[in-house]
Amino acid sequence: MSFTVQVINDTFAVSGQLSAADMAAVAQAGYRSVIINRPDFEAGPQQPVADVVMRAAHEAGLVAEYQPVISGALTQEDAKRFAQLYTSLPKPILAYCRSGGRCFNLYQLSSQI
Repeated sequence: MSFTVQVINDTFAVSGQLSAADMAAVAQAGYRSVIINRPDFEAGPQQPVADVVMRAAHEAGLVAEYQPVISGALTQEDAKRFAQLYTSLPKPILAYCRSGGRCFNLYQLSSQI
């Protein structure tokens, strides 16, 4: 893989920014779902947009969900939505944002709900 994955447990891992070109490798690594927590254009126009990544994810056989969350501004509603996604999506799940930290924080908050 051309990206770094931090495995949290058997069903969940996080990563920094991914692109459409990464989705085949994500599927080959055994992940079944991807959660995108980075808002489009957070890093400017060069950042891969969720629609393009989601299309590539689907083509690779993955389930993909876009849940944009503003860095440093996680809410209880964000955690509730993440908990719903975590419960309902095929596992293992790979979530990504800028560095993976936001996804990890969402995972931790959602486990307290």
